[in-house]
Amino acid sequence: MGKQLFGTDGIRGVAGEPPLDATTVYACGLALGKDLTRVRSRVQPEVVIGMDTRESGPAIAAQLAAGLAACNVKTRFAGLITTPGVAWLTRTVPFDAGVMISASHNPYRDNGIKIFASTGYKLPDTEEHLIEQQIFQDLEAGVTPTEASLSIDPGLDERYVEFLLSTLKVRLDGQRLVLDCGNGAASHLAAELFLKAGAEVIVINDQPDGKNINLNSGALHVEALRERVLAEKADAGVAFDGDADRAILISGSGRVVDGDAVLLIASRSLKESGHLPGDTVIATVMSNLGLERALTALGIRMVRTPVGDKYVLEEMIRSGAALGGEQSGHVIFREFATTGDGMLTALHVFEIAKSSGKSLDELLEGLEIYPQLLVNIRVAKKRSLDGLPEVALRIAECEAAFQGLGRVLVRFSGTEPLARVMVEGPEMERVEYYTNRIAEAIRAELA
Repeated sequence: MGKQLFGTDGIRGVAGEPPLDATTVYACGLALGKDLTRVRSRVQPEVVIGMDTRESGPAIAAQLAAGLAACNVKTRFAGLITTPGVAWLTRTVPFDAGVMISASHNPYRDNGIKIFASTGYKLPDTEEHLIEQQIFQDLEAGVTPTEASLSIDPGLDERYVEFLLSTLKVRLDGQRLVLDCGNGAASHLAAELFLKAGAEVIVINDQPDGKNINLNSGALHVEALRERVLAEKADAGVAFDGDADRAILISGSGRVVDGDAVLLIASRSLKESGHLPGDTVIATVMSNLGLERALTALGIRMVRTPVGDKYVLEEMIRSGAALGGEQSGHVIFREFATTGDGMLTALHVFEIAKSSGKSLDELLEGLEIYPQLLVNIRVAKKRSLDGLPEVALRIAECEAAFQGLGRVLVRFSGTEPLARVMVEGPEMERVEYYTNRIAEAIRAELA
C-alpha cells in the first residue's frame, strides 16, 4: 500500500486542516518518538526542530514537540532556519533526527513536516511508511493533542552560517550582489553570510510577516530581482524559496540562471579541478535537453531521475556522484551537504565566478536552452495516466511530431493536487501547441 500522508517532500497541506491539524501533527510527533525510542532503541533521543516564517510554524512545532516529549524525546528548537540548515545540524551536532516545518515554495496558508534521519538525509520511503502507519494507529486509538513550550536555542543558526563560510576557498570581495530572500527562512541569514564572505549586498524581501513568504518574491518570482540587479548594475543576484533549499540566480545582464545552468557551471569547474567522479552529473527528467547536450560536449555524462531532490540524492549516493540537482534550483554538492541548499549553491557559483574572473554570462557559454513549457492542471483526483486513452493518444502524437528532437513529460505533483505537463522542443510554437492539446485532454478527464 502506498503512502497516504508523506509525499515527495514530507507531509504537506493547509495548516490547521488534515493532515496538518493539531491531532495529526501531535500523532506525528508520537510516531517519530516511538520510532526513535522503541524501533531504534535510543535511551533518550534528541531531535532538532526548525521552521520557516509562516505564521502557522510555531504551533506546529509546539504540537510536534509535545508528541515527542510524550515518548521521552528531548527537543532543541532552532527557530527560523533553512531546511538544509536543519539537515546539517542533525548530522553534525549530532541529533537523532531533525524536523523542518515548511511548505517550501507554497503560499503561506500551506505548511509541511520534513523529517531527517541522524545522517542528515531525508527518511527513506520505507521508514516514512512505517511512521505513517504508526500515526494512523495512534489516531484510531485516540490521542489528545497538546503543545509544548519551546524556547529558541541561540547559536544553532550561527553554527550553520559559519559552516557555509568554511566551505569557501576564495572570498567574494568586490562582488556586488542582490539577495532576494522571499520573506522566508533566508531572511535573517543570507545577508550575514554574504557580507561575511566579503561581498557587497543589497537585500530585498527580507521582512517576513508570517503571510508574505514567497509572495511575488523569491525563487518562483524573479522579476523584481532581475530589475534590481540591472538597476544596481550588480554583478549578479540570487533568489531563495521559502525554506531556502533552492536558489535561482540572475546574471549581470539579467539572464535567469536556473538549476540546469548551475549544474553546467559547477560541473565544468569540478571536472577541471578533478573533483567530478566518473565525469557524471545527476539531474531529473525535467532538466533541459540543452543542458544534456552542453554536458556531453564537455565529456560529462548526465543521468536522469524522477522529479525530487530526494531521488537525485539517492542516485548520487548509488553512483558516487559529487553533483546533482533540479532545474527548479535544488542543487546538491555532496561534499558539503545531504540536501539541496540555496545559500551554499549561490556561495559556490559566485566563488567560481570570482576565482575564474568571469561573469555568470561568460560561464554559461555553450548552453543553448530548448524552448520548454510547463503547464499545471488542478485535478479533482489523481488517476493512472494509463487509464486515460485520449491523454495517451495526444502524448504519442507529440512524440511522433518531434521525432526524437523533443520531449514530453506528464506526471502528477507529489505535493499538490496538480497534473504537470512539460513539453520541450526546438520551436516554441509547436511546444505550445502540443502542451495545450495534452492539457486539454487532462482537463476533460480529471479537472
